[in-house]
Amino acid sequence: MRQARLIALAVVLVVIVTAIFISAHLFRGHREGPAAGSAPLYDPYPPGILPSDLNAEIIRVQREVDFIEDQAFARWKALGQPILTGQPPVLQNTGTEATETLGELMLYDTKISPGKNEACASCHMPYSGFGGPIPSVNLTMIAFPGTVHFRAGKRTPQRHPYAPFFPVLQYNQVQGLFFGGNFWDSRATGYRLRIPDGEQAQGPPVDTQEMGFPDAACIAFRLSQAAYRPLFEEVWGEGSFDIKFPRETERICSTPGGAAVFGGSTTPVPPGAADRTRANTVYDHWAQSIDSFEQSVQVTAFSSKFDAFLAGKYTLTPDEMAGFRLFNGKGNCNSCHLAGRGTPLKSGQTDTSAAAQVNHLFTCFGSANEGVPLNPRDAFYYQTKPDSHGFIANPYGFGYRDLGLGTFLRSGFGSGPSPNLSWKQYAPTVDGQMQVSTLRDVAMTPVQCPTTEAPGPYFQKGFFHNGYFKSLKQVVHFYNTRDKYAYPVTSGHCPKGTTEKVDCWPMPEVRNNIDMTSGNLGLTDQEENQIVAFLQTLSDGFTKPYANSDTYTGACMRGGSAATQGNELLIPAPQLPPCASAICGVAPVPNPPIP
Repeated sequence: MRQARLIALAVVLVVIVTAIFISAHLFRGHREGPAAGSAPLYDPYPPGILPSDLNAEIIRVQREVDFIEDQAFARWKALGQPILTGQPPVLQNTGTEATETLGELMLYDTKISPGKNEACASCHMPYSGFGGPIPSVNLTMIAFPGTVHFRAGKRTPQRHPYAPFFPVLQYNQVQGLFFGGNFWDSRATGYRLRIPDGEQAQGPPVDTQEMGFPDAACIAFRLSQAAYRPLFEEVWGEGSFDIKFPRETERICSTPGGAAVFGGSTTPVPPGAADRTRANTVYDHWAQSIDSFEQSVQVTAFSSKFDAFLAGKYTLTPDEMAGFRLFNGKGNCNSCHLAGRGTPLKSGQTDTSAAAQVNHLFTCFGSANEGVPLNPRDAFYYQTKPDSHGFIANPYGFGYRDLGLGTFLRSGFGSGPSPNLSWKQYAPTVDGQMQVSTLRDVAMTPVQCPTTEAPGPYFQKGFFHNGYFKSLKQVVHFYNTRDKYAYPVTSGHCPKGTTEKVDCWPMPEVRNNIDMTSGNLGLTDQEENQIVAFLQTLSDGFTKPYANSDTYTGACMRGGSAATQGNELLIPAPQLPPCASAICGVAPVPNPPIP
């Protein structure tokens, strides 16, 4: 019944909004403030980069976000009266749920953005495994638009489930490898809070391309005005917001980060030193609360078919079991996405090892460069012109290369500052590496779109950091045949007689440090499909319904083939200029040089 009401409401609202948009010729999302609503659209893109349904889809997601936020409010109000007792003080009986509910309220709060039109959840909804919730964005521009429409980042939204298990970033001197951290480039190291997942939650609210506040103090300012402020003070203490915000704070916090008016300052809110410290403490508690929610069973549920299989409560189908064996053997997936067993790589070997753990996380917590091609659909390449605030996201255009962990260790353009100078020397050894994400919930989709794979009905996702792959079939086929069908071309330029993503793989965006444990695995087409079938057993919601997985009110896609999914929207990459010196010329420089 709830789903039916939501769908009916969606149809009505889309009709109304479309009419308003056509008459006004200017998008103003509901709850947008003057700063975001009155500014002209930022559209430096060639035709076809922005999906035609983007305005309506943004509003759809905002409506779904509001719906879940209202549920969280109701859950908060239903909590029993807390009992603060003991030493150290503990909220007896309700402390866990109070902290998790506070994190949920924050995650779905659209007011935590200058225009009051963007929440963390705007890019991370539960029905997609807390990944990107707009199929047309996943299919085209890759990164999701932020509070300023249409600034956008450069990577796909990384999923929240199981991210809290990643440890603090550390360099293993014996192995010569980095492990831990959060986000694609491991920039959320956990160096201060010792919670990488929490530190990652501090990134988007002040990212110019995302929620876009100009100053971290703005989060404390908006939280001090939030309807759930009493819950924050209940969890973190009365007096948390005893901060003397200057009179101009509202004006500053309604202006997106990067605006020329700030003159490059990242702390334009001018409270005194003591108040700045209090605001930073509030932001740390923001991070801890969101991490608490993401660790909760609402997000990190261990409720998949695979978990039931480990408990002896589900029998894998023949294809699922075959896929599991291939995952741990011939497919060599288990060498990075650890499944708690060994990986036999020689012909004729059989994996007889027992499960090493019951909470298999399907990651090694490390990073790798799999040789993914540059994706010319990524909106970031085109943001070379100033928007109405005088901000330019990417002055280097197609001279930008995403070096991942390597850029972060250099504190380079497009990443955050590294807190550890001793790591910088290792940057050339990790250029191009991206975090080995957990495979749990990689295949999660809304209940009415039961798969990520064409012909469907399916929910379109974008896989890997730049969304180049559009189906799990393509991902597995890439691992299997990357080297067999390698061509010295960029995307959109495969030779005549070949089909991109089938028997032609464009060259890697970053050719250094490529993982050679995959690329020519010798899997048959059936074996690829069996691995996909196993990956689908990792979606939560089998033993118990996954929270809010039924809130999607959009449409499913149908037709085509998973092997060529999204190919109808391939665009040819332009002739690439050399990698910009601001990226590839920062010492220690990549070795060999990146073209």
